Amino acid sequence: MVKIAAAEVNKLRKATGAGMMDCKKALVEAEGDFDKAVEVLRKKGQKVAAKRADRESSEGAAIAKVNADNTVGVAIVLGCETDFVGKNENFLSLANQLADQAINFDNKEDFLASDFGGMTVAEKLIEQTGVIGEKLEINAFEKLEAPYVGSYVHINKIAALVGLSAKNEEVGKDVAMQIASMGATTLSYKDFDPAFVASETEARIAVIEKDNEELGRLGKTLKNVPQYISMSQLSEEVLAKAEADAKAELQAEGKPEKIWDKILPGKMERFISDNTTLDQEQCLLDQNFIKDEKKSVADYVASAGDLSVTSFKRVALG
Repeated sequence: MVKIAAAEVNKLRKATGAGMMDCKKALVEAEGDFDKAVEVLRKKGQKVAAKRADRESSEGAAIAKVNADNTVGVAIVLGCETDFVGKNENFLSLANQLADQAINFDNKEDFLASDFGGMTVAEKLIEQTGVIGEKLEINAFEKLEAPYVGSYVHINKIAALVGLSAKNEEVGKDVAMQIASMGATTLSYKDFDPAFVASETEARIAVIEKDNEELGRLGKTLKNVPQYISMSQLSEEVLAKAEADAKAELQAEGKPEKIWDKILPGKMERFISDNTTLDQEQCLLDQNFIKDEKKSVADYVASAGDLSVTSFKRVALG
């Protein structure tokens, strides 16, 4: 039996992250050959990975990285099976190392095929699956380029990137936090496919009408059934009709015409709010700003001067 020096065991442990006993066993099996011992540990990882292929890697860490001049950012999720492993210091260190490397690649495939300490990233994940005993994989990979890129990570569960038209650190952080917190799916209502808006409108109205049947049966106040759910549906004609209806309502209430100008803006604002629920949920610029709900994200960004949001990305566990 080959005698294995403690220094060699420690060297292998640092190179692979495997436990001391696993490293010693691998070196014994490889008869002291370091490279062969690495291969032994890798094969062990392949066996464990094969056994755990059908497991869900819904826990882990979401990481965002931005380059030195804040023009390129990447957000990844390194997935594992349990929250316990996801909070492990070595796991988080690996996730950050992988994110540092990911920023150099435009897509997940090239990133996984890139060299990571003498093996590909994909092989490293398999090796660490053997070391940790849980399925590891890159569950999300998003890259963003802009004149200025801001980022925000929420307790390693959600990572967000935002592209701005010019450098503004405060706005970059605030809007990235908004993205992480509110989960927008698109930048503006102008990006919506009309067919999607139409089908979503029909579905939402059906849900509210069904709820109202039950509320009516119980003698409770019925929910308002909106005609529309997005600003993309509020044409000039629709808004003109809404204003005419509001004026007719004021007249029916006996309100003096000379004070209508003071009341109408609030009524129109309420009409738009009631009929743009989809935008408020899914469109970043149309959402209420989390730090000041009296203004939209678009209003907040505009208040910073000649600045606009060009794009955004968001990744999350699960």
